Amino acid sequence: MSAKSPIRVMQVMGHMVGGGVEATIMNHYRFIDRSRVQFDFVIDSDSTLVPREEIESLGGRVFVVPPYKHLPQYMQACERLFRQEKPDIVHSNINALSVFPLAAAKKAGIEVRIAHSHSTANPKEHVKTIAKDILRPFSKVFPTDLAACSDDSAKWLFGEKAFREGRIHIIKNAIDLDKYKFDPLVRADMRRSLGVADDQLVIGQVGRFCFQKNQLFTIDVFARFIRMHPDALLVLVGDGELRGQIQQKIEALCLDDKVRILGHRDDVDMLYQAFDILMFPSNYEGLPLTAIEAQIADLPVVMSTKVSKEATIISRLVDRVNLSCSSKQWANECQKICDKSSEHIRGDIVLSEFFKFGYDLRQSALDLERWYWDLFQKRNTDLVLRNSR
Repeated sequence: MSAKSPIRVMQVMGHMVGGGVEATIMNHYRFIDRSRVQFDFVIDSDSTLVPREEIESLGGRVFVVPPYKHLPQYMQACERLFRQEKPDIVHSNINALSVFPLAAAKKAGIEVRIAHSHSTANPKEHVKTIAKDILRPFSKVFPTDLAACSDDSAKWLFGEKAFREGRIHIIKNAIDLDKYKFDPLVRADMRRSLGVADDQLVIGQVGRFCFQKNQLFTIDVFARFIRMHPDALLVLVGDGELRGQIQQKIEALCLDDKVRILGHRDDVDMLYQAFDILMFPSNYEGLPLTAIEAQIADLPVVMSTKVSKEATIISRLVDRVNLSCSSKQWANECQKICDKSSEHIRGDIVLSEFFKFGYDLRQSALDLERWYWDLFQKRNTDLVLRNSR
């Protein structure tokens, strides 16, 4: 690498489906100084939502490898790619599965290898949890450096000891704060586009249609809620493997005219403005981007206690409910939010709160850039010293 060239960081993304992890990495990519740090992306061939055009417009490249389910082929392809491209840093974002690309990176001679924990696990996902539990003891074997989105996700993958020793670099799921701040004009426009009356209650949920995000439970809660508010509307934003089951449940509960499935959207920041409540009944989470974005938009959130406590930035906006509680109890929590809605004018969130907790994307991108350079320079210094002996 010449003195004027940027550090090349290969972001290992796995199966790209438009989720929160991808949003976090892309958010940082947009704001990082790309004259100093440039990203390339390694994705599985079964990825469905890849922002290839934007990546390439920003100077990055997209490399496709076989799905990690075909492990021998995946490992061979990763090692071959790393040997060929010789990135300065390999940054793996696939949680416990990072063992595999980072083992390939080590074999290929990559000096800086980062394992990044973005989530936790749930015992109810038996097969996934068993696989994660098998891999977790190896999580610190192949990386040279460790990262996580929150304290909980750091401890879950890398252990309490590594966390206490300060070995894990926390990279918050930072956000472009101005983009999500509440705007009453945007609210009016979005509600018009959804065909929603001014006084109609809208409950929203944003996330991939999967066990983790728990949309099936949201539908149960909504079925209870409309007994109190017959005109209410549920808006589900996203897509995924459970879409068929979700649609079947909506039909079985005769909610067809009460629920909208919008699919994957690029205007989620504006949809938050239209919602009155955000549902977040996740079965497990690290530090979810969606919950933070909603609070910036001054949108009340009803979230499960499985979500990291670090996701609560504005306490008056967040109601945490145990998943052992019934759908009726969750609906009652939504009703409490409705009862409190007249107590403040939406839009009075002070963005300095999010600056204080490290959620400003511009600052976070600068911090990430500095960290990459520190790691790169340290490893290259070590190389020089070793070669001079």
